[in-house]
Amino acid sequence: MRKKVFVSGCYDMLHSGHVAFFEEAAQYGDLYVGIGSDKTINELKARKTVNSDAERLYMVKALKVVKDAWINKGSGLLDFLEEVKALKPDIFFVNADGHTPTKESLCNEMGIEYIVSKRIPHGNLPARSTTALRKECRIPYRLDLAGGWLDQPYVSKFANGSVITICIEPDYEFNDRSGMSTSSRRKAIELWQSDIPEGDKEKLAKTLFCFENPPGTKYVSGSQDSLGITMPGLNRYFYDGGYWPSDIQSIQIAELLDWIEQRLWMIPLYPRHDNYDVLANTNINKNAAEMLSQAADNCWKALQQKDAVGVGQYMTESFEAQIKMFPAMVNPDILAQIEQYRSSVLGWKVSGAGGGGYLIFFSEKPLENAIQIRIRR
Repeated sequence: MRKKVFVSGCYDMLHSGHVAFFEEAAQYGDLYVGIGSDKTINELKARKTVNSDAERLYMVKALKVVKDAWINKGSGLLDFLEEVKALKPDIFFVNADGHTPTKESLCNEMGIEYIVSKRIPHGNLPARSTTALRKECRIPYRLDLAGGWLDQPYVSKFANGSVITICIEPDYEFNDRSGMSTSSRRKAIELWQSDIPEGDKEKLAKTLFCFENPPGTKYVSGSQDSLGITMPGLNRYFYDGGYWPSDIQSIQIAELLDWIEQRLWMIPLYPRHDNYDVLANTNINKNAAEMLSQAADNCWKALQQKDAVGVGQYMTESFEAQIKMFPAMVNPDILAQIEQYRSSVLGWKVSGAGGGGYLIFFSEKPLENAIQIRIRR
């Protein structure tokens, strides 16, 4: 008997990349496809699908390599759980950007072989993604490498310091609450639709910051979000008690940006638990704020010197200072995942406090099933 192969996803705006993925999966056996419902996609990605789940199901079922397909009945990242238990597949097949430790653990528990796609385009066709085909996809994301939280006056009042960010090309569609500045990016899409306009990037960042934080806003978003989205390359923002940095340094050296790209690895985290509050049990104090500031300064120097060991060390020190002040940023699941990689990487941090985001590792050795990003030039 042929093996049963299961895949699950959104499959909105069906394109050649989806078909190539299905063809690759079908090489292992009969292919069954679970499709995320409109409700689930809206909850995970904070946007509506272009095509309804009924239309997506019709198109996927029409493909000759698909044995059967359905709309998953569940919700969240494991919306397929009920269907997997009923199907009892031999193989669970995922894309690299769809891989999560939760899915892999589930397969281990159920005795299902877990395979990550090599994402090979068909023939001479270009690599495709739904994100790349969406009009707003050219608006970048941002990732902070060190110093995060110092853009909030209630932290920088204890110690002046820097936040270091990189501007990320939207090769992946990061989930809402992923720690990649998705909420600021949505506001940027409202303002500019398809891409960051030409012009003074700091002025554009101020426009975005004001648009996201109108008068009367209760919780003001940190300005590193709007700056990190609008300013390409590697950037350092110095905060001394205000919402806006008093100094900005930007590096666009291609060789350095290439070097960073080659050493950053991202592993998806478990989803956040219900009723999560990142500000629960905070312990913001001078000692921890100074630790955070010093780690960010050291990380900035190590980056410019292309000192991989130093970058890893100071990323980790920055992260440890953060969780001293904001212990709810992590939970036992996140700490357990970090432990799995501790001995094989140079350093780490988390994007997306409390889960739902990514473990960010700095390593000169490739990490299996991790994704990598491109820095906007």
